[in-house]
Order: sequence, then C-alpha cells, then structure tokens
Amino acid sequence: MIRVAILGSTGSIGRSALEVIRRHPDRFRVVALTANRSRTALAEQVREFGPAVAVLADTDGAGEGGALRGSGSTEWAFGAEAVAQVAGGEGVDVVVNALVGAAGLRATLEALLAGKRLALANKESLVAGGELVIQARDQGGGELIPIDSEHSAILQCLAGSTGEEVRRMVLTASGGPFRGLSRRALADVRPRDALRHPTWDMGAKISIDSATLANKALEVVEAHFLYGLPYDAIDAVIHPQSIVHSFVEFTDGSVMAQMGDPTMELPILYALSYPRRVADPTLQTFDPVRWGSLEFEAIDRDAFRMFGLGVEAGRIGGTAPAVFNAANEVAVQAFLDERIGFLTMAEVVGDTMDALGSGQADCLDALLDWDLRARNVAEAGVAKRGRTKGRRKN
Repeated sequence: MIRVAILGSTGSIGRSALEVIRRHPDRFRVVALTANRSRTALAEQVREFGPAVAVLADTDGAGEGGALRGSGSTEWAFGAEAVAQVAGGEGVDVVVNALVGAAGLRATLEALLAGKRLALANKESLVAGGELVIQARDQGGGELIPIDSEHSAILQCLAGSTGEEVRRMVLTASGGPFRGLSRRALADVRPRDALRHPTWDMGAKISIDSATLANKALEVVEAHFLYGLPYDAIDAVIHPQSIVHSFVEFTDGSVMAQMGDPTMELPILYALSYPRRVADPTLQTFDPVRWGSLEFEAIDRDAFRMFGLGVEAGRIGGTAPAVFNAANEVAVQAFLDERIGFLTMAEVVGDTMDALGSGQADCLDALLDWDLRARNVAEAGVAKRGRTKGRRKN
C-alpha cells in the first residue's frame, strides 16, 4: 500500500489525484491533505478519505480549528510551515506537490531531502529553484517524478534509454484560447477570455500562463533540470489537439512520442505507480480514427512574448528564472484584477528581468530574497502601467 500526501488537494490537480486514488483503494492510501484556504472543500475531502493529517495553509482558518478537529481522528494544523512538515514527515511514501506558484518550493525541498518520491505538478519549484531542487534530491536520495503531461510523456519515451542517446526534446502546447491571434488582437482580450482554455480544466493562474505561453517557457526550464539537456536541445511547438504530449528525438534520428487523450489522471497515475503501470479501464482508450489528422505550428514569439522571456531567463541561469517566475506571478494577478492589460504582462516581466539581472542563490533564504525583490519591482511596474477603471492600457 502506497501512502500518499497531496499538497493542494482542493485544486484541479489535487482533485484529479484523489479521483485516481478513489479508483485504486487497494494500491494507494491518502495519509495527508493540504489546501491553501478552501476550508469547506478540504473538510469534505477529510471526511471521505480520513487522512492522518490535514493542513490549511491560511492561518485565518485556525480560529475554527476546534470545529474542524471534531471531524474524525484527523489531526488539523495551520500555516505554510505545517505544509512543509507534511512533505518531509514520516509515514508518507509519495508527496504530490500540486501547490500553485513559488510557494511550493519549500515543500519540494523538504520532500526530496527526506527521501520521498515527489510527484511534481508545481513547475515553479524547478523554475525558481532548479539547482537547489536537484541538490536536495541528490542529498536526500529522493525521487523526482513529473506530473505535467509533457514531462511525463518525456519520461515514458525515455524508458530504457540513456541521456547520451537523446538529441533533443520537443514539448507541445495547445496554444491556449488565443491561438492564431495577432499581437494587435491580443491587446483587447480580457481575463474572462483568457480563462476559457480549449482543452484543460485548470485554475486561474495556470490558465493565464497557458494563454500567454508562459507555462511553456516554465516547462522548457523544467525539462532542462529534469533531464539535463542544454536549452538548444529543448524546443516547443503548438499542437491544438493535445494528443501528442511530447516528442523525444534520439541520436540515430528515431523519434518517439507519447500520445493519448488529454487527461491529467494518466500522468498522475503513472507518477504514483512508476516505474510500473497500473491498469485503469476508466481512462479512455485512444482512438486514432476519431482524432483524425494532427496539426503542429511554430510558436508566434511576437504575439506571445512571454515564452521567449522565460526561455531567455533559463539560458541566463542563476536567479534569472526565479525573477521571471516571481514577476510573472505578480503580472498574472494584476491582469486577473484588471489592473493591467494582457500584453502589459510581458512588459512588466521583461522590465523586471532587465532591472534585476541575475545573481546566485546558494540557499532557500537567498532565493526567497530574490523572489521578494522581483515581486516588489514587478508591483512597481504594474503601478506605473496600471489603468483606472474603465480605461484600457497596454
């Protein structure tokens, strides 16, 4: 029986992970659940799965701890530190990190230092602190298994192969809700438009990242750290059907692709059971005739400038990816709040990168200091470019 802790259990990835576990009670048991502030949803999950520990990161809910603790034998805790303790605690075999944003980095490090298998959906961990994450894995003997469909696809394609045999990797992107739009057309899109992803059901932040293609830049940086390839050997293309999740090209010219209907439950199940596969008749059988032709397009880097900025940050290295990630989080929230326009997000991020450049951070506290500095600079950029209600500015 594999004991699983799910960090961010009330989000889309967390709910999908629980759905997978619900279908396989003979293989997986939930021992810990955490959420940010979704107290009611978390309490419902606790009643169903009966974990030993439940954590609400938002300490505002601590005042109702008595009522929550009255539900079963689950021990309740509060605060971000308690989430990190769950990640590195005893009695856990696999930690699913489905937290959103750089806040997931501490839990990633704790899990790997404690020798856990980390099923990672929090891409910001590797982007902001890639070198620290790899060091923690090597030091603690933990195991890093990606949940992102693209990186899970690469892991599956690499089965039985050595790194020396890989020529390049190609990640795929659906293109988001604005595929094919020009830069001029993007100037007028609103948050409600950007949240309408054509393929995936995701939270607000990830949906905006998909609309700007920032998420694909984050995944390129992730691939660099996960698989040790230089950036020149990592590419990305638009694939609107979301059937091919990634390609791996080998040195002999052979290309392997992992294909399947778009669902996060498959990579979650693979991460939980790796390196074995668990039969799951609920997951849809792939029908190539139904899908017909598959399309691929180059990324429009002029319209979707955020992609190039993220890849550039990865190439620069050091703290540049952390600066990109922090500035992007600030810009996304400002866009969701309608304080800036869609195209202005890239302006804020680009100016923040130019202002701070890149340095070195050899520990988590130093990296968090860079993260805070980037957020402050980005917030100032938002304020400088912000618009009054009813007036649009890009």
